[in-house]
Amino acid sequence: MSRLYAHHNSSSLSEQAESKVLILYTGGTIGMKKTERGYEPYPNYLANSLKSLPMLHDPNYDQELFSPPDNLESLIFSIYGCRVIYCVMEYEPLMDSSDMSMDVWAKIAMDIRKYYEIFDGFVILHGTDTMAYTSSALSFMLEDLGKSIILTGAQVPIYEQRSDGRENLLGALIIAGHYVIPEVTLYFDHKLYRGNRVIKDNNREFNAFQSPNFAPLANVGIDIEVQWSSIFRSGKLQKFHIYTSMSSNVGILRLFPGITAETIRTFLLPPMEGVILLSYGSGNAPSRFPNIINEFRKACDRGVLILNISQCCRGFVDDSYMVGKILTNVGIIPGADMTPEAALTKMSYLLGRDDLDLATKRRMLKENLRGELTVRLSWKESEFINSVAQALKATSIKEIDTIQSMLFPVLLCSAAAVGNVSSLKTLTEQGANVNSCDYDGRTPLHLASYEGHVEAVRFLLEKGASVFSRDRLHRTPYIDALLNSQAEVVKILKISGAHLHIGGEEITFYLNNLIEENNVKSLKLWEEAGVDLNLKGSDFRTPLHTVCHFLD
Repeated sequence: MSRLYAHHNSSSLSEQAESKVLILYTGGTIGMKKTERGYEPYPNYLANSLKSLPMLHDPNYDQELFSPPDNLESLIFSIYGCRVIYCVMEYEPLMDSSDMSMDVWAKIAMDIRKYYEIFDGFVILHGTDTMAYTSSALSFMLEDLGKSIILTGAQVPIYEQRSDGRENLLGALIIAGHYVIPEVTLYFDHKLYRGNRVIKDNNREFNAFQSPNFAPLANVGIDIEVQWSSIFRSGKLQKFHIYTSMSSNVGILRLFPGITAETIRTFLLPPMEGVILLSYGSGNAPSRFPNIINEFRKACDRGVLILNISQCCRGFVDDSYMVGKILTNVGIIPGADMTPEAALTKMSYLLGRDDLDLATKRRMLKENLRGELTVRLSWKESEFINSVAQALKATSIKEIDTIQSMLFPVLLCSAAAVGNVSSLKTLTEQGANVNSCDYDGRTPLHLASYEGHVEAVRFLLEKGASVFSRDRLHRTPYIDALLNSQAEVVKILKISGAHLHIGGEEITFYLNNLIEENNVKSLKLWEEAGVDLNLKGSDFRTPLHTVCHFLD
């Protein structure tokens, strides 16, 4: 069961860009109410109380401009020239995160899929104790994401005077409403982390989470600084889809001095299918106790998947030591620098995939599926950028980065506009970000889509270009392709998950223009893109009314 609410805040609303965000409120400290029994989840309390916070709701907004689904009430605030409308979907019952389960993970995934085409981004309110598990699990369950999914919460309830909840919620809403970061992320204490890279390491301070082996994706201070080159993108031409079948036959086994073979044997007995082994240092285990190693070998031989990660927060599992190589030799899989949360949920996700055989699951455990582990690759320096840097006498890394950030967007957009795939390939190999934009906010995918350069569109999508990026006019590449009647590009973008985000008034405006031009071919293309040709404008007139008007 779930309940939906919504909220607003305005300035020159009719002239502002608009984005819609859905909050999935599962429970946690952020919305708890103080009672005689202490802090506890209380139905309807959070959604109703948000209306009293000016930073998170403007009651003067005209709510008729957006009709939320399923009788949700909407709230809104405006910031950075964008009107952010958000709805709160409250889960029933609200829960302490200690009670989180795989069934709730599946519900969250299904709710995101249900409302995926209605909202531009999603925020999940969650208790901090198991938030890192949920963010890791969702990162694997949600595949081929094209929108921002952000988990957040609080150490202190949002209505307490010294709560961190207000800043955490506001920051998450701003990022979800303004940026297309197609990952499951976790926002806390002014930092946006990759969801499968975080651990909770502090229960007494506001900086409750850390990402020990991967820098934050964004830092929020006076400015919001997003590390676009670090964003993980699937690079596949597929629509967003979910996997909700997670295996519960998984566990975490932590080595300790004196652990016995009997303990290990018992832990590895059926129905156990997958184990995360927390080993010493860089992946080491006892080497002078062959009976212990033999238990691991027997489990691997009967098909139990064992993933080796370090007990250390920072660092990498490395089998260059003899004692670490022993584990690899008996069939245990090295887990690189994954967190326990990421390793466990990745194991659960892969074991739940009935479409994969055991060998494929073993291989995928070692692969970087969602940015959960570091791939050791040598970095290829850009000769072009270095040449420019030398000509301009730039010597510091910061100066070279500045040159790169100035030149690459221009070169990418120029290559995309003429469909030069070879140049696009060269630029991306040298580190160019395919989602960088020109002065009008148009990405290379906008330009290639509008001009109908099919191969360039395919290449950009395979390199992780976002179909949901919006330019200064609030148009996506999908809209650009439709406006210029690029049928093949429309088809490719739709396969890759693109959908119409504009309102009925704007759509009827475009349709009426096509009717005036007697452009039947383009009208059919808009219909194939999912437009209802019986759509009514603000004057309640359909496109057929317009046709009849011109016939007269």
